[in-house]
Amino acid sequence: MANPGLQMLGFTLAFIGWVALIACTAMPQWKMSSYAGDNIVTALAIYEGLWMSCAMQSTGQMQCKMFESLMKLDSILHVTRALMIIGIILGVAAMLIASIGMKCTTCLADDKDKKNRVATVGGAVFIISGLSALIGTSWYGNKIARDFYSAFAPVNTRYEFGQALFVGWAGAALCIMGGAFLCCSWPRKQQSSYHAKNYPKARNATPDKQFV
Repeated sequence: MANPGLQMLGFTLAFIGWVALIACTAMPQWKMSSYAGDNIVTALAIYEGLWMSCAMQSTGQMQCKMFESLMKLDSILHVTRALMIIGIILGVAAMLIASIGMKCTTCLADDKDKKNRVATVGGAVFIISGLSALIGTSWYGNKIARDFYSAFAPVNTRYEFGQALFVGWAGAALCIMGGAFLCCSWPRKQQSSYHAKNYPKARNATPDKQFV
């Protein structure tokens, strides 16, 4: 029998991770201006995300502008957008599938084996969703790191990791962890406790004594 507590824990972790992926995709703080130089003006902070770029003044006022032309954007940005959207869509599918197969629901209650299989499939889809988001955020973060350490990049145009990347990494980890818990809730096949007993062989019915 599947462990309902482990299923609920896995589903909760994966759901929190899915919400974090949505927040990460919408946040503009994927990369932020670096203050690693001597002549950096700290009165203005520049942020860039997947959909917009923002500038925050020292007074706390933020102004954002959506990216207008898709043709001018970097190919890595397009790939990251696609991977994050795929991860979110897979998360929706995983929640629907896993909710059908969980022990706390009445769907497929007549067939417990099929219900356990559906829950395992939902966990696997959660893992794929987390991996998709993990690849997207890591690829984008790798580009930020390469541009930061590039000798040809001016000091004033260097960026560092923004808060959205850390939210995305945490959300991807939660999705993978929750999906793994759902997959681990699959019950092991119980071996039959019945063992054939070895009875002693029946003795020969022929009497030992010989009659004359």
